[in-house]
Order: sequence, then C-alpha cells, then structure tokens
Amino acid sequence: MKFLKWLFILILLAGSAAAFLAYKEYQSFLDTAVEVGADNSIFTVKKGSSFSKVATQLESQKLVKSAVLFKVLAKIRKQESKLKTGEYELPETVKPIELLDILTSGRSLQYKQVIIEGKSYKQLVESIKNNPNLKQTLSDEDYASIMEKLGSEFSKPEGMFFPDTYNFPRNTTDMQFLQRSYDDMQSFIQKAWENRVPHPKIKTPYEALILASIVEKETGHEAERPMIARVFLNRLERGMMLQTDPTVIYGMGDKYKGNIRKKDLKSDNPYNTYTRYGLPPTPIATPGREAINAVMHPPEGDALYFVAKGDGTSYFSKTYAEHRKAVIKYLLNGNSSRYQGGK
Repeated sequence: MKFLKWLFILILLAGSAAAFLAYKEYQSFLDTAVEVGADNSIFTVKKGSSFSKVATQLESQKLVKSAVLFKVLAKIRKQESKLKTGEYELPETVKPIELLDILTSGRSLQYKQVIIEGKSYKQLVESIKNNPNLKQTLSDEDYASIMEKLGSEFSKPEGMFFPDTYNFPRNTTDMQFLQRSYDDMQSFIQKAWENRVPHPKIKTPYEALILASIVEKETGHEAERPMIARVFLNRLERGMMLQTDPTVIYGMGDKYKGNIRKKDLKSDNPYNTYTRYGLPPTPIATPGREAINAVMHPPEGDALYFVAKGDGTSYFSKTYAEHRKAVIKYLLNGNSSRYQGGK
C-alpha cells in the first residue's frame, strides 16, 4: 500500500511539474513579441481557411513561435471561429494576442477607387480597368449591358453611379464595385426625391438626375449650383430651350475636339438643347450630391440667363437685354460687334 501511495504522490508531482512547465511555456509564448519583416508585413487570411491552417501558416512564416499554442490561445479566448477573410497589415513587432485580435478584427487592408463628379460613364469604365486592385471580370460587352446586369429598370448607365471615394478589400470585383456604387446612387437620389421641393417640370427622380448632371457640368463653383438649377427650372417653366453647351458637347461624342462651332449648335441630336426643348434623354455626366441637392432644393429667383465671369463664378440675369450686356462685358471684352447671340 505504501508503494502505491508513493507512486500516486510521484505521479501527482510529475503532473504538477509538467503542468507548471506547460504554463510557463504558454506564458512565455504570450509575452514574446515577434519581429515582423518586410516580407511578412501583409498577412492574408484566405477565404475558407480553417484556424488550424492559418496557425500553421503563421508558424511557418515565423509570426508565432508555436501553431499549437496559438490555437490554445484562440480556444481560451473563444476566437478560433472568428477569423475574417482579408489582407492584414502587421506592425513591426507583434505579440500573439495582438496578432489574434488583428486577424479577427475584420479591419483588413483596404484599397481605393474614386468616382469623380462630372465624369462620364466611359471615363469611369477606364478608371476601373486601370485599377490593379479591382478584380477584372467584365468585358467591353458586359460594360455595354451593365444596367441589365445590375437589374436596373434603366437602360443607360450614364450618371447612375454615385461619386465618392470607395474603400474595398483585395479581390473585390469590378462588378461588385459597380453594384455598390449604383445602389448608393439609387439610395441617395430616392431620399433626396422624398425630401425635395416639388417642381411641375421635374416629375421623376430620373429627370432630377438628368438636370443635376447638367448643373454639375455647368459650374465647378459649389455655391452657384442652386442658382444655376433655378435658371434651368425657370426656363423649363416658361417653355424655353435650356441652351446649355455641355449637352451639345455630350451629344457630339468623339467629334468634340475642344470647341463648339456655330454649326454644332445647329446640328440636331437628342442632346442638343439648342435645337430641342426640355431635358435630354439621359444624364450627361455623373452628378454629385451638391448638384442633386441643388435641383431638389433650388432657391427662389427669376433669373433666366447666366454667363461665366472668368473668375469661376457667373453673372445671372433676368432679361435677355441684361444678359447681352453681361456677355459683351465678360466674354467679349466690351466689343459689342462680336456678339452673336447667347443663352
């Protein structure tokens, strides 16, 4: 019996010693910071990766001392099922707990794609194609039929993508990006429409988007957009042509070489607001939030004309006679003999 008693005591002592050593090893593991080299500064958790596979990968890249202890840590902290797919930028030195928190945070490395106000759909497509961090899946034919792929009720993509700076993780596809931007524009225009000041000549959110695109192209001066929107709304109310150069330029397409000639103003097409009344059939560019809000909430006013003053702002007129004087002053340097008619 004494032998068994001492054997039992020895087993307990051995177990305690082993447990103590294991605890010391685990504690040392937790307290040891690993230096992250330039080659390991970005760690990727691939889609579908198990925690065990990630832990093994971390050990092989010398980002943790032990894959087993890293799994024990995750088990104790109940984080083994919380890995988030993505690329993660690691600090110069990192302890296991810090590393675990990074890989389960979801704060993966983000890339950027900008949609700029006033740009065309054609320009947007080119910028997407040139972004190396977007996964390219769309062909030229796909871009041509993008509205169908988006499930949109509209057939033309011009002006249908919200201008903003978008952050996204690697492997985001071009289609996913466009879907996100399209949804953002639909959400923004719908909310703006619901809170608008109603106007009898703007009957749908799409018509508001068309006019907003014209306002966007007419000025880069944010403070003037509401007043320019008012001018166009006043013209629509009075049955006047909009007579806005950006629509003519858009209708010319690749024929536009930097200047508009008199014959261009007389050459009829659906976008020529010098030959046709009302709004063009689609937006002519990507309108920003300020241009959209300007159309939805225009100020009161009787102006029917405006002309660029040369300093980024415009001079607004209520009558054609006043507008003629402004054109001669600001565009023709006072030479009335050069006047050939204005907006």
